[in-house]
Amino acid sequence: STDRGQYASAAQKESVASLVESLESNKPKQTDTFSSSATLPSYLAGTWELTYSTNQLFRSSPFFLAGRSTCKTQAEVDQYNWFCEMHRAALAISTIGVVRQVISRDGKLTNEFEVKVGAVPFVSDFLPFVKYSGGLPLTVDGAIVSTADATPMSMENKDDWQLYMDTVEIKGSNIPILRNLLDGDNSKLKSRDLSKLLEDNVDAYEVPRPVLRTTYVDSALRIVRDEDDNIFIYSRVSDSEEVTDYSNVMADLGVASLLEGFNDAVSKIYL
Repeated sequence: STDRGQYASAAQKESVASLVESLESNKPKQTDTFSSSATLPSYLAGTWELTYSTNQLFRSSPFFLAGRSTCKTQAEVDQYNWFCEMHRAALAISTIGVVRQVISRDGKLTNEFEVKVGAVPFVSDFLPFVKYSGGLPLTVDGAIVSTADATPMSMENKDDWQLYMDTVEIKGSNIPILRNLLDGDNSKLKSRDLSKLLEDNVDAYEVPRPVLRTTYVDSALRIVRDEDDNIFIYSRVSDSEEVTDYSNVMADLGVASLLEGFNDAVSKIYL
């Protein structure tokens, strides 16, 4: 498995690129069934899961797209790309789960990036007398959720959007106590407030508005390119425009799930 392109070989990347270009050159015409009051067309609205990318998976987020959009020179682009590479390297012990986008007809794009990290990755680091190189089967789970407004570049072409970054927050954390803090409204990063502050005080600052181009879409597949022509391929999960509800995730570091699995596999005690 290439893990959605993250470990794809040069030959595999070339093969996918060729396939993408073939699909893009034969992009089918879609019919919008929404009323004229809808910001985005019906064939793009819904829940989509990222299945392949030529870039780091987290760069599908409006937050990182906006970060790239602040770069004005090639040197700044190179620096930003290096930062993203180091960011991914720093998260090497984490496992990236589902990466999805929820697109609503009113022009709201929500990016959900689910991640899992070993809560105690190396037992011997905490208990030197224990000769065990592995960790405990407990995990820190959560989803980094970012939102943005997606505005069509023109009424004639609703497939290409300009994004206006809104909020970033962590949802569904399974860390006790911290979960209560993260669920509060004050934990949200409200990027528009920061943008306004910079706009009012820094003459050279411009609010980043990255562009996303939908180069192919059918009933099951959507291909998107960013301003650097990086490819993001999504598969349609459903027509639902509802974001994921993480409120039922237990803040127990996965202990309940671990005990349930132990019971099912070993003790088999059922009431």
